[in-house]
Amino acid sequence: MTHDVKEIFAGEAPPAPAALAAKVRTLAPSMTRSMQRVAEAVAADPAGCAALTVTGLAELTGTSEATVVRTARLLGYPGYRDLRLALAGLAAQQQSGRAPAVTADIAVDDPIADVVAKLAYDEQQTLADTAAALDTVQLGHAVAAIATARRVDIYGVGASGLVAQDLLQKLMRIGLIVHAHSDPHLAVTNAVQLRAKDVAIAITHSGSTGDVIEPLRVAFEHGATTVAITGRPGGPVAQYADHILTTSTARESELRPAAMSSRTSQLLVVDCLFVGVAQRTYETAAPALSASYEALAHRHSPRSGR
Repeated sequence: MTHDVKEIFAGEAPPAPAALAAKVRTLAPSMTRSMQRVAEAVAADPAGCAALTVTGLAELTGTSEATVVRTARLLGYPGYRDLRLALAGLAAQQQSGRAPAVTADIAVDDPIADVVAKLAYDEQQTLADTAAALDTVQLGHAVAAIATARRVDIYGVGASGLVAQDLLQKLMRIGLIVHAHSDPHLAVTNAVQLRAKDVAIAITHSGSTGDVIEPLRVAFEHGATTVAITGRPGGPVAQYADHILTTSTARESELRPAAMSSRTSQLLVVDCLFVGVAQRTYETAAPALSASYEALAHRHSPRSGR
């Protein structure tokens, strides 16, 4: 377990039982292999693990009691006793008659109706996982910084670059000065100009995209408030982020790369940021939105004589 991950989740309230599986999916990539075994065991069989002592779970997973306790704390629980209570609650929910989970694995010969159903389920799960893992305190700090910023720079490449453009358009429509950069050279040269009243936002699912981390580092070193939207809160991007907004780490498959599912998660976080900023700046945001709607209205109306 890295020092960064400890800091990110220190002080949070223990997650609700329903959020435990989402927490495991989000944090597993940042864990040691032995901690992953403990996390995967409790997520796969909450009822069985709830009945085990700390010694029993350590023996089941081939780890140590200390590893079990560290895993419980990383997942947001003060100790193993609190984790057992959450597991018991989750097991009770699962035994209350809910339909079994649908697998989102898509086969090459699946009927299109099955593809739609599986993708819809996967999207819903991604959104639920993101909402469960998102730290609203960190989100509030990021919103406050953006709402009062002199300028906002956003960095993202590939699929994350599309999300950066989405956030750019949203913030521009409420009157903020915003730039989105997918070219790493332009990103760095613009980051050099940022100062204490500015905000830099890095969007990277992996948390290790060099073309995104480098401009964030430059912005951080020049005193800007920095925000990372990432699926790997313990990744390299975290060391240059004042505020970290964690997205879901949905499973990758042959027919659905991680970039597709991560984009859904990132767009939810972007919407949360935008709405939060719009709330904080309502007196100026509302007129700006109205003006932008009016400016584009004629483009959405049928033209006479055609």
